[in-house]
Amino acid sequence: MLAEIITIGDEILIGQIVDTNSAWMGRELNKIGVSVKQITSVSDQAEHIINALNEAQTRADIILLTGGLGPTKDDITKLTLSKYFNMPLRRDQETLERVQTFFQKLNRPMLDINIKQADVPDGCEVIQNRNGTAPCMWFNVNGKIFVSMPGVPFEMMYLMEEEILPRLKENFDLPYIVHQTILTVGQGESYLAQQIEDIEDSLPSHIKLAYLPKLGQVRLRLSAIGKNENALKAEVAIYAQRIVERAKDYVAAEEDVPLEKAILDLMRANYLTLSTAESCTGGYISHLITQHAGSSAVFAGGAVAYSYDLKETTLGVQHKTLTEFGAVSEQTVKEMAKGAVDKFKTDYSIAVSGIAGPDGGMPGKPVGTVWIAIGAKDKVVAKLFTFGNKRIQNIERSATAALTMLLNLLKQDLK
Repeated sequence: MLAEIITIGDEILIGQIVDTNSAWMGRELNKIGVSVKQITSVSDQAEHIINALNEAQTRADIILLTGGLGPTKDDITKLTLSKYFNMPLRRDQETLERVQTFFQKLNRPMLDINIKQADVPDGCEVIQNRNGTAPCMWFNVNGKIFVSMPGVPFEMMYLMEEEILPRLKENFDLPYIVHQTILTVGQGESYLAQQIEDIEDSLPSHIKLAYLPKLGQVRLRLSAIGKNENALKAEVAIYAQRIVERAKDYVAAEEDVPLEKAILDLMRANYLTLSTAESCTGGYISHLITQHAGSSAVFAGGAVAYSYDLKETTLGVQHKTLTEFGAVSEQTVKEMAKGAVDKFKTDYSIAVSGIAGPDGGMPGKPVGTVWIAIGAKDKVVAKLFTFGNKRIQNIERSATAALTMLLNLLKQDLK
């Protein structure tokens, strides 16, 4: 069963808002066995919406639309659907009463444009929106399902969870879709593909392998579709284990989690603690770690030490080291890592010092030069990286490289 998502609104196309609706809908549809064929964003123009609907019908059985259902003149989705399906508007009494109640609770006057929220194409099934004034509309036309929902995320999510997904499960004999993801670090997708080529070639037709690269990481996702969920899970697990055994030196996690979460889980299981000493990453590594619930069991804290003075007073870096070798050096980053372990009393530390850019480069140390060290109570290991000239990418690459170094050291120490 194939679906297509159409998001409507100029605000998406000009980048004023990010389309989070489609990503969320895609995940939820996948859980019930509906595969999303395509996601399309169109402007608030009738001809663009109609073209998208015509094309979607050729690809999908279920077409889900969000946006353009407000009370203002730029919200034209409902009028466009009325003309598209040749269904004149009618006033839905239940929707009107719900809108009236909504405004009464807010103690606000109800205008004519608000009353028109209750007008719907005569021929659709109205699904009441309990979190707003724009109703959801369900069309069953020529064997295709069309659903138009508000673009406000919490309104759309409620309608999907409580109304749309249950109806789809009732109306269609849906298969199961099973995924298993393996997180790898330290090798590119081409190398990994070569290493596991024979395993990939042996996959049956109902199991697919996808490579999902991201700045020093590659997620390998096995996806299977069929009627027996337990059998699919068991079959996918067999192939996943083969891949893990083949690529074990690069496997960070056998589940779909971020790299820092895999490290947190490993350290928490072994009662280990971590601190950070960041310069060019400006606290980004600490942010990645602390966004996860339960991180306090592992992460003690850290320092963002940009200046020489803070590197000395907070982390114990020697003044002579900074003046002789500079902040971006092996000697300095090692002392930062050791200082974090000693001063914050943790088992391990991450230290980063570099030139994120776009300026600040110098002879022998161009923009993108980054030294990273991992400290432990009895050792410190450091490595030089040379990234590009894009500041944000350099910060993200530094974080990934630092976390990968920490993971590799943990694996060695925990053998």
